[in-house]
Amino acid sequence: MRFEQALTYDDVLLTPRYSEIRTRREINIGNGLDNNIWLNIPVLSAPMDTVTEGEMAHAMASHGGLGVVHRYNEIDEQAGIVSDLYSALKELNPLTDPTIAAAIGVTGRFFTRAVALYENGANILCIDVAHGHHVLVKEAIQRLKTELGKNIHIMAGNVATLGAFNDLADWGADSIRCNIGGGSICSTRIQTGHGRPGLQTIFDCAKTDRDVKIIADGGVRTSGDIVKALAAGADFVMLGSMLAGTEETPGTTYEDGKGNLFKKYRGMASKDAQITWRGDYSSDEGVSTQVPYKGPVGPILQDMINGIRSGFSYSGARDIIELQTRAQFVLQTNAGLNESGAHILSR
Repeated sequence: MRFEQALTYDDVLLTPRYSEIRTRREINIGNGLDNNIWLNIPVLSAPMDTVTEGEMAHAMASHGGLGVVHRYNEIDEQAGIVSDLYSALKELNPLTDPTIAAAIGVTGRFFTRAVALYENGANILCIDVAHGHHVLVKEAIQRLKTELGKNIHIMAGNVATLGAFNDLADWGADSIRCNIGGGSICSTRIQTGHGRPGLQTIFDCAKTDRDVKIIADGGVRTSGDIVKALAAGADFVMLGSMLAGTEETPGTTYEDGKGNLFKKYRGMASKDAQITWRGDYSSDEGVSTQVPYKGPVGPILQDMINGIRSGFSYSGARDIIELQTRAQFVLQTNAGLNESGAHILSR
């Protein structure tokens, strides 16, 4: 049996290139999700019940990104969040209809949920399942496109291979979440033995000849990882842990008795999450934990934007396409990885 090499974000670095960029204000990190939807930053927040409801989606939109409202509640509750978000985002830009994304599943009353979300202002529906290369995803995409029309943007996933990416594109997906098992609170690879290193998934899916957007979803921990994902061929990144614990995430902030503040963060395939939203659980493929309270998400997003722009400048790239054209990756050893960090702290 022949084994191929598969790379993670920590396995590689980008080689600095000659740059003629005099100021980082020259750099445009925006991208189009399709021909009608433009985002000023290539960052999406994940549809998790400890990451994205109305407040996070509003904050993401205010900074030029996109929040995907999670589906782990009753249909009326999710539709109400979308409706309230529509009114709030309309105030930011009264001249255009806001871009609103919300998640759905592929079983039960998923289509009823999709219609309710669409009627309350969602123009992006995210088919949110762990294994997207599946017949139920195929049938869901085709039904949504047939019955809701071509104006609805279908985000689908998750997938880990080029073949799966191309299939979802051919079924009608407009953007595809790429990565299986790489999230910080995901244990799919441990529980099932299946998955593929996150950066390798992007390298592979970027070989597609389909005109469908690649969303790197999972394994991204720093602004440097975001730059690597974009350079490898992703059009956007989707974040969970980097945004978890902020003021705008759902859930209460609590103290540990020593003056330290925390918020809950959990994977949607965790036992804890499954019992909360459906009363039982099947395969336990995630963890539930707490993360330090980080305050408002705005400064975190601004630091992220600054880091991305800086990364582009090191490759001499003024936009995502130029970054992908100019990017030169090198492998690094474990010693190189240690050297890459602020290693004085480990002395």
